[in-house]
Amino acid sequence: MTTSPASQPQRGRYHHGELRAALIEASFELLAESGLAAFSVAQVARKLGVSTAAPYRHFPDRDHLMAAVATQAAAELAEQFRQTAERAGNDAAERFAATAGAYVRFVGTRGAGFDVIFAADLERLQDRALADAGRRLMDLLLELTQQATGQGPETSLALVGQHVAAAHGYVTLHSDGFFRRQESIDTIADLAVAASRALLRGTPEAQAAGTDHG
Repeated sequence: MTTSPASQPQRGRYHHGELRAALIEASFELLAESGLAAFSVAQVARKLGVSTAAPYRHFPDRDHLMAAVATQAAAELAEQFRQTAERAGNDAAERFAATAGAYVRFVGTRGAGFDVIFAADLERLQDRALADAGRRLMDLLLELTQQATGQGPETSLALVGQHVAAAHGYVTLHSDGFFRRQESIDTIADLAVAASRALLRGTPEAQAAGTDHG
């Protein structure tokens, strides 16, 4: 079997003293290529062309490396949500729904979604940076949800769960080859946005508005 260029060792990709950052970036690439289940420190080292012992100078084990990746993923995803919501304009419902498309595009490219950011295996680490990044990400989504629905925290949190589950489901099925006739990640992102719009139409506020105008 021929090894793809993406999976071949790539030496010289970092300068001396920058191995930690290179390990995190290579981890994103590995997640995008192979998924979380196949992730290992040894494969990250191989991708960079360093010894399997080298990553342990910066991370004591797989979970600590994954926590660093998850922290960066949470920060990057929050920024993507922010930018996408701004581009969506002033309509609160569209701002919320647009983040579903941003999620699909981000995970499709970076390979790290809520399954990595909020991985159960990382909870035992009690990593403050990861906890803070995850909280900021959730706070942003909750704010967008409450603006779109006018609902309280409990209802909004439930809607966030449905919103993320739909978007994550779409990008996962896409990576697994389910959407054979719709290979474009942008097409899948549009489907996720449509699903989030449908979720919003099912909220009490949206149903009441429909009744008022019926």
